[in-house]
Amino acid sequence: MPVFWVNLLFSQDLTPKYSNEFLSIGVGARALGMGGAQVGAVRDVTAAYWNPAALTGIRHQYEFSLMHAEYFAGIAQYDYLGFSTALGNQNQLAVSLIRFGVDDIPDTRFLYDANGAINYNNIQFFNAADYALLLSFARDISDKIKLGANAKVIHRNVGKFAQAWGFGLDVGGIYIQKRMTVGLMLRDITTTYNAWTHDAEMVRDIYSQTNNEVPINSVEITLPKAIASIAYDWKLGEQFNLLTALDLETTFDGARNTVLSASTLSIDPRFGLELGFKQLVFVRVGVGNFQYIKDFQGAESLNFMPSAGLGVILNERFQIDYALSDLGDVSESPYSHIFSVKVSLEKLSSDFRKFKAWDR
Repeated sequence: MPVFWVNLLFSQDLTPKYSNEFLSIGVGARALGMGGAQVGAVRDVTAAYWNPAALTGIRHQYEFSLMHAEYFAGIAQYDYLGFSTALGNQNQLAVSLIRFGVDDIPDTRFLYDANGAINYNNIQFFNAADYALLLSFARDISDKIKLGANAKVIHRNVGKFAQAWGFGLDVGGIYIQKRMTVGLMLRDITTTYNAWTHDAEMVRDIYSQTNNEVPINSVEITLPKAIASIAYDWKLGEQFNLLTALDLETTFDGARNTVLSASTLSIDPRFGLELGFKQLVFVRVGVGNFQYIKDFQGAESLNFMPSAGLGVILNERFQIDYALSDLGDVSESPYSHIFSVKVSLEKLSSDFRKFKAWDR
């Protein structure tokens, strides 16, 4: 039955390669400063997005995180809010909200009045925004094995013209061996469905005049992807430590413009480093989004997206992180400044957790 449905969906061309892409950006300035290599390296409330199994590594009863970023020279706004709390000594819960939107888009359909004259007072404005609500659960299975899952609700809207609702599931796992962590994240494991509804009457006249096809209600499918990760925490003397992380994102919707690509799957690597001083100040660098780009002469070169960041733990409760991410020269201001704040309340006692693998 699953094979039948997948074949049917492909035949209806409902599975675009890039669907719900706002959920591929990532959350947290720490993570984005490391190039998004987080599935095995994450340890805080943002794990609800990267790998919910790692939520059990949180060392406080309550943890909050807030992030804001602007993309495409400030045209698009990207925001994230997360909260997590312990539920007993083996379980962790989290709630996350993500929004990516472009606000105040001018609607010029009524720019000309009934007499054919331009009337700028007739211009209205609307927003195009994508929202995701993640409900996460994680459980300690043993000292070495942690499991977690996300249930996510997605809402996308383009003003009053169109909107979509979707639902999907993610599953994650962590394996800890001393200072090494191996992670696996399966996104959209059941496939994620977005059901679009369009108010065709609002645009029918304009679309007819411009020879565009009037949109119809449809279903958009996001296919599963798998992200394997390995992270290692190196001890450098008494005051420094170096965290190295490598993620391999595998998609199964055919060839993409990635480093490793075949007719059935593509693999996109991400690599990140975090140098810590006394676990108080952190310097981060990362690289990802490798693509082969052709110039006007037809010569092909390998391009990538670098990132860097800083983090400071002000005290036991507050941490501030900053990341500078390169969007790939898509605008005159290609760099995006990303800020996030983490608040941690009520530190857990050393004997709270049933399993102690995170304490190393």
